[in-house]
Amino acid sequence: MMLTRLFRLHGLFVASHPLEVIVGTIAVTICLMSMNAIASGDQICDWKYQCPKAQEKILSSDILILTLTRCTAIIYIYVQFKNLRQLGSKYMLGIAGLFTVFSSLVFSIVVIHFLGKELTGLNEALPFFLLLIDLSKACTLAKFALSSNSQEEVRENIAQGMAILGPTFTLDAVVECLVIGVGTMSGVRQLELVCCFGCISVLANYFVFMTFFPACVSLVLELSRESREGRPIWQLSHFAHVLKEEEDNKPNPVTQRVKIIMSLVLALVHAHTRLLAESPSNNSSGSAVDLHGPNIDTHTTMTSLDMEQVITLALALLLAVKYVFFEQVENESSLSIKIPQTFLTNKRAEEECCRRDIALPRIPHTTNTDLNPAPLFIPDSRDKETRQQAVSCPSAQRPAAEEEWEERETQIPATSVQPRPLNECMRILRDPQQGPRCLSDTEVIALVENKSILGYRLESELETPERGVAIRREMLVCKLPRPSALEHLPYTGYDYSKVMGTNCENVIGYVPVPVGVAGPLLLDGKEFYVPMATTEGCLVASTNRGCRAITLSGGASARVLADGMTRGPVVQLPSACKAAEVKSWLESSDGFSSLKHAFDNTSRFARLDRLQVCLAGRNLYIRFQSQTGDAMGMNMLSKGSEHALRRLQEQFPEVRVLAVSGNYCTDKKPAAINWIHGRGKSTVCEATIPARVVREVLKTSTAALVELNISKNLVGSAMAGSVGGFNAQAANIVAAIYIACGQDPGQTVGSSNCITLMEAVGPQGEDLCISCTMPSIELGTVGGGTNLPPQQACLQMLGVQGASADHPGENSRTLAQVVCAAVTAGELSLMAALAAGHLVKSHMTMNRSTVNLQEISTSTLKDPS
Repeated sequence: MMLTRLFRLHGLFVASHPLEVIVGTIAVTICLMSMNAIASGDQICDWKYQCPKAQEKILSSDILILTLTRCTAIIYIYVQFKNLRQLGSKYMLGIAGLFTVFSSLVFSIVVIHFLGKELTGLNEALPFFLLLIDLSKACTLAKFALSSNSQEEVRENIAQGMAILGPTFTLDAVVECLVIGVGTMSGVRQLELVCCFGCISVLANYFVFMTFFPACVSLVLELSRESREGRPIWQLSHFAHVLKEEEDNKPNPVTQRVKIIMSLVLALVHAHTRLLAESPSNNSSGSAVDLHGPNIDTHTTMTSLDMEQVITLALALLLAVKYVFFEQVENESSLSIKIPQTFLTNKRAEEECCRRDIALPRIPHTTNTDLNPAPLFIPDSRDKETRQQAVSCPSAQRPAAEEEWEERETQIPATSVQPRPLNECMRILRDPQQGPRCLSDTEVIALVENKSILGYRLESELETPERGVAIRREMLVCKLPRPSALEHLPYTGYDYSKVMGTNCENVIGYVPVPVGVAGPLLLDGKEFYVPMATTEGCLVASTNRGCRAITLSGGASARVLADGMTRGPVVQLPSACKAAEVKSWLESSDGFSSLKHAFDNTSRFARLDRLQVCLAGRNLYIRFQSQTGDAMGMNMLSKGSEHALRRLQEQFPEVRVLAVSGNYCTDKKPAAINWIHGRGKSTVCEATIPARVVREVLKTSTAALVELNISKNLVGSAMAGSVGGFNAQAANIVAAIYIACGQDPGQTVGSSNCITLMEAVGPQGEDLCISCTMPSIELGTVGGGTNLPPQQACLQMLGVQGASADHPGENSRTLAQVVCAAVTAGELSLMAALAAGHLVKSHMTMNRSTVNLQEISTSTLKDPS
């Protein structure tokens, strides 16, 4: 337990300080490279002989031993990579390969260089390096780190991996060094050279695995999450049970004791051999050249060397061709675990299928069932919608035609089977040859109720996320007032891998929302077709009319006035006077520079632009403002604020952080500070509508619009005490575009702050100038819901999907201008409808559901009460 705890603490330290560990490792490497003058030797030598620099002749028997050893190494390398391929992850294979090359080659050469030795003759030893490395350990640690949904979880998982893998890897390294060290006593000069270098390679590999490798994994994942607003760039949560299996399959204690005893015996053998080698009697045995003898036919030696190279090269090519062209390759993602081939080809798997279930009420599949074939369901005497709680095998698929259903009815008995015991279910779940596909839904539910499977991890624990959603629905339906409540909530045919760990938890389905398009909207000489997701009739049509009026008038113009997301933490001081002192320091140039340095180091994009500080008694509210590139930036601001507050605590240790958000930001709440100082993108848009367009398209007059705007949007909102609500319907358009484009709908509150102004212009005073000023549009084109395919499609319609490669932040600023211009169009059309008295008529025509009215009237006839 003590050893496990030590390795866990070591792993947590390495994962928590990746930069320090990487820099330290590189520094040690550089020092070793520059300190080779310490050693007095000038070439690699073994532990028994002084090795001459001259080219030595090699016996044919030695060549035979080297050839056999090299061929064995190549075969072992092939087996290692073949086993890795079964894991199904080409990405993992790449990580392991790079790790192997770096640890075995680079660090070993650095150590040799530090010893002042020469690298002559080691080029033939390179194929032996992979023979010394266990690639599966690196893959296991990397996969478990990739399964994390946050950087904190990455650190915990790496620490857990070190606690499980560290002791075994340490013992294996010791045993390998001692076993390989036996080769230095073989008397075969070349084999001794390779074994000496091999021992150094094992130690270098162990050093890198314990320090450099986990630090690199932690740092890479941290950078990738930062670039995507804290979301995992790889959706690999189904790997979360990897180290749990590793922990369940810990080495047998007897095996560990045998290794320890063997290590002690080998250590004694080595010590005894070295002592004898250093005695005078043994020193007189001569050099390696004397041992091998001088009278060897050069032609025979060269022929043997050529034959050795031919054999080795032929074996390597044969195995490479077999690995690349003749190994079974499955058409799956490079980041997914592949099902063993026996599950896909063995006919007995269908006959001896282990997934069973008791008949339960099943929620019908409602939509898109043809997109993802579901597992085979047992037919029974009930209708086909209630057959779907069924028995399936790993290779079974739902039949495409109804005739196949009838054929299956005669093959599979429709019997209900009692679920197996929980311990057996757990064994099946963790068995890589069986897994969750061989558990029935009833058994999975039992495991969830027993806390053996956490309910929120159903998607990652089961073979497909969709089955996890289906089982969660099954568990929920019996607890609802109406068992049929979820009947019309679809869940099939959706890519939940994009949602897991990013957008939603405890998923039970998805809600399709109609998406309309308004446009073309001519903005700054470019036409936009604006997607709007809404269930309100007239909204898209009204906005579309406004777009038409603006486009016929020559278009609108928009500008971004300011760009800066905010986060306002609250801290507490011992007294109000001390809080005032801290406030003065923060508002000084030294204080701002100190916090800016800490803040800016947390991201490639976040740069602290402004600090606003206010005081309430002992509490201090600090509003950080920073640009965030194309991301909306809340996570970026939170991270930067945390680091800045740590710097503040270094300056003033008595500072106590109450919360990273103290509502001084302000996020998702009406606030005058956002209306006055702005938040996100502060944007303005204007357009001039000729009198002819006002009359023919908007069906009203300029004078009527100007008068109504003053009375309604300005005076009426002031009478209501509105904050930022000096408009007709800005929130309507903002919410519809936000839902379509993957923005946070909650931020409609602040983003819809808008003041609409109208005035009569032109020679006759009959043209209309309309402008909308929106100081706090909070949005982004990367992160959050923008990662989902439908939302990405809407962003692509506007040409702003993802991050701008040339000008960071340009896409999000363009989207803010489009939102402001669409609000202008909506304002124009709604105000015209109000001025002309068309509002009620249009809503009665387009916004009343005749279906609902018919249902109400029918139910009234059936039940007058």
